[in-house]
Amino acid sequence: MKIRKIVTLISSIIVVVAITAVFGNEFTKLKNELTSLEEELELAQAENNFFQSENKIMHYNMESLITKRAEDKDYFKETLETERIRAFIQYQSSDNEEGTPVAGYLMWEQANELADHFYEDSDGRFKREWGQFLALEAFEKDIDPFLIYELLRVETGGRFDPNVVGPETRYGHAYGLAQFMKNTSPWIAEMADLPYDHDMLFDPLYSIQLAVTYLDFLHNQYGDWDHALTAYHRGMYGLQNYIAQHGNARSWYAVEIQEKAQAQAILAADYEGSSLVTSH
Repeated sequence: MKIRKIVTLISSIIVVVAITAVFGNEFTKLKNELTSLEEELELAQAENNFFQSENKIMHYNMESLITKRAEDKDYFKETLETERIRAFIQYQSSDNEEGTPVAGYLMWEQANELADHFYEDSDGRFKREWGQFLALEAFEKDIDPFLIYELLRVETGGRFDPNVVGPETRYGHAYGLAQFMKNTSPWIAEMADLPYDHDMLFDPLYSIQLAVTYLDFLHNQYGDWDHALTAYHRGMYGLQNYIAQHGNARSWYAVEIQEKAQAQAILAADYEGSSLVTSH
């Protein structure tokens, strides 16, 4: 009887020890898993802190970039205004065909007449400031202002929207009032002694000055408006292809702009009783 009790006691002790060992192992495993989870949590927090720090740096850099772009725009606009003043001074000091000085006041009055006409003809879409600037730039290059005006009408589909983006072509999009592309506008801006920034193509005065500069270049290059306007529309290489196919440079684009410019000049002179100067 005693022996049985001892055996039972020993068996119970063995069971307890075994159960304790099992639970001890499980506890150790759980403790290790908890330690591993704590380490992963610390790593995740460290990564989160790192990304927050990087995000702050990126946000700061973006704000700095936006500020710089705004400063650059202000600089470009100031430069453009300086060019406008310089051009006006040149008009005052230039000579007309008879060799007598051109009166700045009369030139300015003529520019205002044109600006009023463009504003009314476009139902207010072509702002008076744009018309004044266009006239003065055209006078400087001895180009008919109505020619520039009609070109801008065609390029914007009659909307005179300075923010218009043209349809995508194999060369990319055209931008702004005068519809310049990224591959041509930088060197035209350089030819106009202007700084270049893509966003400036949406500035109507900037676009107008580039259009006048480029048309003047093309007219000097080819000697007539059929070639110059077709080259403006199709590119200089496209002009050669057009001539090869049609035997001349009188594209619909060149004809329409010249005919409408002439009609506009006659209408403006008859309606206003003015003597608006055209050239070329």
